[in-house]
Amino acid sequence: MRYTLSGLGLFVLFVHNAWAEPASAEIDDCRRLKSEAERLRCYDSLPLGAETQLPPAADGSAPEAMPALEQRMQKQRDLARRAFAILPHRPNYLLHTYSGAPNVAPFAAVDPDADFQHQEIKFQISLRVPLWNNMFGHNGDLWFAYTQQSYWQAYNLKRSAPFRETGHEPELGLAFHTDFSLLGLRHRLLSLGFVHQSNGRGEPLSRSWNRLWVSFELERGNFALALKPWYRMPEESATDNNTDIGDYAGRGQLHLAYKYRDQVFSSTLRNNLQASDNRSGYELDWSFPYSKRIKGLVQYYNGYGESLIDYNVRTRRIGIGVLVEDWL
Repeated sequence: MRYTLSGLGLFVLFVHNAWAEPASAEIDDCRRLKSEAERLRCYDSLPLGAETQLPPAADGSAPEAMPALEQRMQKQRDLARRAFAILPHRPNYLLHTYSGAPNVAPFAAVDPDADFQHQEIKFQISLRVPLWNNMFGHNGDLWFAYTQQSYWQAYNLKRSAPFRETGHEPELGLAFHTDFSLLGLRHRLLSLGFVHQSNGRGEPLSRSWNRLWVSFELERGNFALALKPWYRMPEESATDNNTDIGDYAGRGQLHLAYKYRDQVFSSTLRNNLQASDNRSGYELDWSFPYSKRIKGLVQYYNGYGESLIDYNVRTRRIGIGVLVEDWL
């Protein structure tokens, strides 16, 4: 347990340093430059995190507020220009959680005495690496990402504090920057890709599926919306250990986020899009300032598909912890 906690601590420190803002004196040096071209080059040369500071206008006035989604996209574009860039992909967090009625059934075949506590640690690590920017002229960014979500019975010392479930999610995506109006919103990003999700276990606990997905991201001020339908790629029935996963984990998701000052309120809804036997899962998140560079996070999940091992069981979970990279 000591080594695991140390590893998590190093991860938080790594992301914290990667996104830390430079000293104010460095930003002020750039602001004093009169030439706009030189000023922008100066901003580009600052350490990681400087891109979150908008340069002043040519007359020295304060910059116009940029929508929250546009700020995130600009930050990612600037970081992607650097050699060996590693970017956050989805939120990275560490939570103490409580869930009702832990799902023991899948483990009974391999461990009849399986006993899980209601309290456990949930954490997510999600990173992305740019592979090829501007594939088609000035647009089209190819990237690879990896997301790991773990459920750790850290307080279950009687069972040697096991990891109850860990999901591995490598994916390949291609993103196109857009700028047009749609239903009163501004469409900013069109992405498509392939994702494999697996818990890396042998039978009878093995769970996995492959999907093709497309994502539409829109914004209006500090409000952002992402619609992401997907298609499950068919598998041989003899090797498919979760043939009905789409009926529970859904066939797409809708993500909504709103940034109010330093707080972000977000929700994610997944649904199987079936008139009969309709099933869904939703997650509510509230992030708020905790320290200068780390935010607090409260998360609530209700429904199916939170994890692969629990995909066909309704989960109700609430957690509180720290967040080192947010949606907005």
